[in-house]
Amino acid sequence: MPKKKKAVKPAEPEQAKSAAPKKAKTAKTKKPRTAKPKGAKAAKPKAKKELKPAATAETEQLLDSEVAFEGPLFRVLRDRLIEPGGKEGVRDIIRHNGSVVILAVDSSKSRKNPWIVVERQYRHAAQQFLWELPAGKLEAGEDPLAGAKRELEEETGYQAKKWKPLVEYYASPGFLGESMKVFLAEGLVAGHAHPEVDEQIELRLVKLSEVLKMIEKGAILDGKTLTGVLLYARKMAGKHKS
Repeated sequence: MPKKKKAVKPAEPEQAKSAAPKKAKTAKTKKPRTAKPKGAKAAKPKAKKELKPAATAETEQLLDSEVAFEGPLFRVLRDRLIEPGGKEGVRDIIRHNGSVVILAVDSSKSRKNPWIVVERQYRHAAQQFLWELPAGKLEAGEDPLAGAKRELEEETGYQAKKWKPLVEYYASPGFLGESMKVFLAEGLVAGHAHPEVDEQIELRLVKLSEVLKMIEKGAILDGKTLTGVLLYARKMAGKHKS
């Protein structure tokens, strides 16, 4: 017998799902941008110009000067003056013929680390022994280079084949008018020293690297030696880099 066909039930309609109402998005208010002017760039700091030597056009007006003290090495003047800025004042100034300093270098064994001629002598003003470069006072009207050659030979016995000015400076310009001219002396030739009677000098040749270590440790306090050696070492370092 034929099988009875099962009655197909009609599909029940799906219940409509209630769509959840979506939250309305709130529009974000954008901050108005300030329009930058075209071509405007951030201001860059201007490069500093190199310092130039002080102009000598403006000078003081000396009203009166009297000698308060005069000795074999210097004299002390009491000056009444009007300074370039218009201020009137009285200044006690030590006037001096000037001095020369010699950085004597022996680079025959090593150019990178040459030997430096240094002296050790007692300085009553400092109340101690000091390590120094050879130096001395100029005579009135004496040529600085001639004075440097004379002082090097007198104090150390050395002569030099090559001379070059290194730097000039004032050690204490607030009251001391002494100019210090430093010369570089190379190509040394040994000789016999003949210092002045009141000079008791202990002479040494020390490597540049050792002198720099002495400076770092505070073993060298003399201004002319600090100035001459450190400037020379800087110049030497620049040469080796290039």
